[in-house]
Amino acid sequence: MTHNLAQHNSIFNQFLSEIRDIHIQKDSMRFRRNMERMGEVFAYEISKTLQYETVKTTTPLGEADSSTLVQQPVIATILRAGLPLHLGILNYFDAAQNAFVSAYRRHHRDNTFEIALEYIACPDLTNKTLILCDPMLATGASMVLTYKALLAKGKPSHTHIVTAIASKAGLTHLKTQMPDANYTVWCGAIDEELTAHAYIVPGLGDAGDLAFGSKL
Repeated sequence: MTHNLAQHNSIFNQFLSEIRDIHIQKDSMRFRRNMERMGEVFAYEISKTLQYETVKTTTPLGEADSSTLVQQPVIATILRAGLPLHLGILNYFDAAQNAFVSAYRRHHRDNTFEIALEYIACPDLTNKTLILCDPMLATGASMVLTYKALLAKGKPSHTHIVTAIASKAGLTHLKTQMPDANYTVWCGAIDEELTAHAYIVPGLGDAGDLAFGSKL
């Protein structure tokens, strides 16, 4: 199942508009904060799908029945671009465990590239809810490779894939490469095209550079 938050009018669309805007993008702090706020909205929406239990809460004047999470999710992100989105989700699941994966495009002289994974820090994922976030789902190759690498740490009961902007090609790649996975996609928008260099159009550019500065 894929949830596209842009299909419904909310303040989320304001944040989405601002991270795309070439003039507002010049303020890297605002870009990071908007990405973080989008993560908070995603977290709220995902929270509606989780399991809760009723507990007694003692107040100064008595007791009240309250609903609390049965289990906190594990929040995973792909470094470095995913950090602001990750932080937004973590702001709502404040007791969650976290996982970090270093994945990047290794470009070749013929303009092709491969996805390289160099580092994974992750708790046990067995029977847990995994939230795997990356701001851009372009070809989908990084997401698929990261998900499959995380399975070495245990099989989640369900995975929520979170991305600010997805391409149609990227979503199709998930379906073909993860046919047996139990997952839900949450995206802020779905764009039609990819460039020859696998950047989403209209997209927003390089999310990592916009958040943290350009790299060599």
